[in-house]
Amino acid sequence: MKPVKSRAAELICRAREHSGLSLREIARRAGTSHATLSAYLGGKKIPSTETLLRVVDACDVALDISLRPRIRERRGLARSEELEQALRLAEQFPKRPARRLIAPNFARAAHGHRR
Repeated sequence: MKPVKSRAAELICRAREHSGLSLREIARRAGTSHATLSAYLGGKKIPSTETLLRVVDACDVALDISLRPRIRERRGLARSEELEQALRLAEQFPKRPARRLIAPNFARAAHGHRR
């Protein structure tokens, strides 16, 4: 997981790229200083959630925040290990391709619709 500093800096950087605005213009619109905005981008300062939203809004983009459960373990088994076991199991099934491909004859269907 990325540190908070770099995630906030990445969001501000992406919002700035989207807007095409200068740092000074974004800072003016967000009601903060150019130096502070530069410190956020450099990871030297962490903006509050309110400030981050204000800066993103100044770039005319929206930041949607949602919560979702993290999937790390299931019944004591790491998800990567579970996937690895499933792939090993799948490898054990026989690999027999169908002898004949069953598919519609599109050429015949196209000719059948002509009058």
